[in-house]
Amino acid sequence: MTSKTPKPATGLTGLFVRNVGHSGKTGPDKYGDQHGLILRVLPSGSKQWIWRGTVGGKRVDMGLGGYPYVTLAEARQKAFEYRKSARSGEDPRLAREASPKFKEAAETVIAIHRASWRPGGRSEGQWRASLRDYAMPRLGAKGVDEITTADVMEILLPIWSSKPETARRVRQRIGAIMKWAVAQGYRESNPAGDAIGSALPRHGKGRRHFRALPHGEVGAALEAIRASRAWPATKLAFEFLVLTAARSGEVRHAMWQEMDVGTETWTVPGDRMKSGRTHRVPLTPRAIEVLCEARRHAGGDGLVFPSPTNRALSASTLSKLLRENGVAAVPHGFRTSFRVWCGDTGVAREVAEAALAHVVRDKVEAAYARGTLFARRREVMEQWARYLARPAGADPA
Repeated sequence: MTSKTPKPATGLTGLFVRNVGHSGKTGPDKYGDQHGLILRVLPSGSKQWIWRGTVGGKRVDMGLGGYPYVTLAEARQKAFEYRKSARSGEDPRLAREASPKFKEAAETVIAIHRASWRPGGRSEGQWRASLRDYAMPRLGAKGVDEITTADVMEILLPIWSSKPETARRVRQRIGAIMKWAVAQGYRESNPAGDAIGSALPRHGKGRRHFRALPHGEVGAALEAIRASRAWPATKLAFEFLVLTAARSGEVRHAMWQEMDVGTETWTVPGDRMKSGRTHRVPLTPRAIEVLCEARRHAGGDGLVFPSPTNRALSASTLSKLLRENGVAAVPHGFRTSFRVWCGDTGVAREVAEAALAHVVRDKVEAAYARGTLFARRREVMEQWARYLARPAGADPA
């Protein structure tokens, strides 16, 4: 004879579970339900289901997953099944599906995040590289339920002070995988969370900036790149990047259908912009000449600046181009060169920020920028192009 599913208990309600820990409601604590079900609310507000029972005369706690990924009804059903199993002399821990290894969980989490990453961006490659270099040697073969705070500390301490940004990202990515494991019921807490944050020393260094050239040296850098023996599309992509003050990914993945030579405008779709919003870029006469040269090399379909294999240039291609030609900067640094030039030549702040597609927080200023600045931006970009083309030794003003 099979037992029926238990009737809903009166201890917890869906409304209570949803609101507890938020908006001044009852705070961090443990709240019991029937069949050994416990809702644990952490100081951060996250909520985890636990089954507490007796197996072989010893108290056992088993994670059932996190709310809202596991609902109250689902948690009750699991608790009922575990209590039934324990009362019949079985160990519910043996019946539960074995937890995945960290390397398997990482693949699952990367697949979940992939849908939100910008197509052609570097996010997945950066995740994989940092996990491969730092997390996998110690954690890869471990089950996600076996990983401890000590394991994470062992990974982070050697790089916490020498490579602070790398350490921060490694911790964040390990934490994302551990949070997935909590949500799936494989463990009860995140070993890369608040406790380890308190244990690690504070960073005293400021934010690292991209290497950039003084704006007076950018024209000479362009000349050096033009004279190099690099792939033509790579050289043209770099010059287009400098002329438009655009980000590397926006240029490397630029498509011909985004270019309107008639109106001298490049429209970058939102899915390739950091802000997520479509950005219109005024094209100067020299930028149009660069496009005409690119068309002669690659035709007028698909990518504007394709690689020799007709794919998008890789993220490292432009950096390698600069390094091999003695230019002491990174591609992103030329946005800084442009911004400093704007400040030195009296370009209005709102015009400079709009040219760089920076998000304007003030709603009134943002509306003004959308409505009136495009013509002024065109003037500024033409002045920038003329400045870059001036003869060596000419007045920099």
